[in-house]
Amino acid sequence: MCTVTKVFAQGAFVKLDEYQDKEGMVHISEVTSGWVKNIRDHIRERQKIVCKVLDVDKRKGHIDLSLRRVKGSQRRWKTQQWKREKKAEKLLERAAKQLGKSLDIAYEEVGFNLQEKFGDIYSAFEQIAMRGEEALKGIVLDEKWVKTLAKLAATSVEPPSVEVKGHIDLSCPASNGIEIIRSALINARESIKSPDIRVETHYVGSPRYSIRVSAPSYKIAESALKKAVEVAIVTVEKAGGKGKFHHKAKGE
Repeated sequence: MCTVTKVFAQGAFVKLDEYQDKEGMVHISEVTSGWVKNIRDHIRERQKIVCKVLDVDKRKGHIDLSLRRVKGSQRRWKTQQWKREKKAEKLLERAAKQLGKSLDIAYEEVGFNLQEKFGDIYSAFEQIAMRGEEALKGIVLDEKWVKTLAKLAATSVEPPSVEVKGHIDLSCPASNGIEIIRSALINARESIKSPDIRVETHYVGSPRYSIRVSAPSYKIAESALKKAVEVAIVTVEKAGGKGKFHHKAKGE
């Protein structure tokens, strides 16, 4: 992540936001593909950009960067990660302030441990928001830090959630077949007891129904989806009907 500090005819100077006091340069040939008539049509002062490092001259202290060689998917991922990191640092700073400590001390006492365990600090806050103080067991030993982080995560962080979905075909020739199918879908939703998992079913068009599961992870979501589908199919089959699951509908 970089912040453009100066734009001139042959390129731009930028500050490397993640490396204190480091600056680099993006040559005009690395701003965008093709001929550049006016560089300011593509880059401007104070703009946040994602660059790729091309070369580092440690002796001279020069860092050559490229803007055009960064793919759209890479730019989106890096921007999202940067926002998460900044938000996490603000949360850690708030927690430190509540305990009368500086941000530097917070990193030394808990921040680096959270990064090592969870990959990044915001992921740690997401897990704390989901699991409470249990998420910090064996990682943060100071009880004051544990309670402060747990309370802050509970009020400031949305627990992580992923979604999986599919379609299920349900049919039943019994005279009360519609009620049996309705009961099957209700049983499917009620078979998942965890408050962290949400199961939704919707009518698509006879005999098809959509089934959607939101959960903290893909593994949990897939497991819950499998269980809900099995419950629905078993309910219908016991009444003489049929059921079939389609994990991904054609065209999706």
